[in-house]
Amino acid sequence: MPTPKIVLFYAFAPLADPEAIRLWQRDLGEALRLRGRVIISRHGINGTLGGDLPAVKRWLRRFRDHPAFADADVKWSEGTAIDADGYSVDFPKLSVKVRDEIVSFGAPDELQVDEHGVVGGGVRLDPEQLHSLVAERGDEVVFFDGRNALEAEIGRFRGAVVPDTDTTRDFVRLLDEGVYDDLKGKPVVTYCTGGIRCEVLSSLMVARGFGEVYQLDGGIVRYGEKYGDDGLWEGSLYVFDKRGSVDFSDHTAVIGTCAGCGTSTGRTANCPDVSCRRQFVVCVDCDTVPCADHAATV
Repeated sequence: MPTPKIVLFYAFAPLADPEAIRLWQRDLGEALRLRGRVIISRHGINGTLGGDLPAVKRWLRRFRDHPAFADADVKWSEGTAIDADGYSVDFPKLSVKVRDEIVSFGAPDELQVDEHGVVGGGVRLDPEQLHSLVAERGDEVVFFDGRNALEAEIGRFRGAVVPDTDTTRDFVRLLDEGVYDDLKGKPVVTYCTGGIRCEVLSSLMVARGFGEVYQLDGGIVRYGEKYGDDGLWEGSLYVFDKRGSVDFSDHTAVIGTCAGCGTSTGRTANCPDVSCRRQFVVCVDCDTVPCADHAATV
């Protein structure tokens, strides 16, 4: 039986020819029947791919052969299934594109990258070091969610600051408006799904005068691998594929609230109105209710 696997990966490194990397990754992914999304820029690469385990392993060996990606952060998770044609059902297709940024903060000229990664970012903390910081500094530590606000509705670190963001670009605006200037004298720990968004976010915060900035190395995924639901994390982890979310244990807390009826849920869905591009937290029973009606009933 096929073994469906998904890899989440990124690497910050100067790339002289992003288009050549795009063609290589497109051809390699097609040859191995992989699906997912890969973004490449002059700053590096960011992607999620799914496929049968042997194929994903072959992709990873080839990927790490490139000097810029030899030490890339690659995280594994279980896929849903492999279809009759040998493709992952978790993604509709393979998309490999070149963009100005591998994470769309809207500030490509601010980001500085060298052979060691992002220049001027926050201090990296692995999960154990994060716990040590909290043990030492207690409530002084501020968790700062580097994801879109919807993602935090179903899972987040306890007591985290969750910025009112619909897209990653909103962070630059909020920081420039001084919305979080009151945190500049506190230890701030940025976190995100796999670590890439908080790499950039922490550098943006440092550049704007935040004096003690940390980033959770490997993101929520690595933290969940270490502590599951028995640490500082609560709820489900939002993911950008057909799975919708993943849980770290059999006792994951349900912290989301259905936009339709107000019941507890860890589920997200697209609005059924084809003219609406919004996604929201919703239970199965309210899945077919347009978001405009949700607003009227909550």
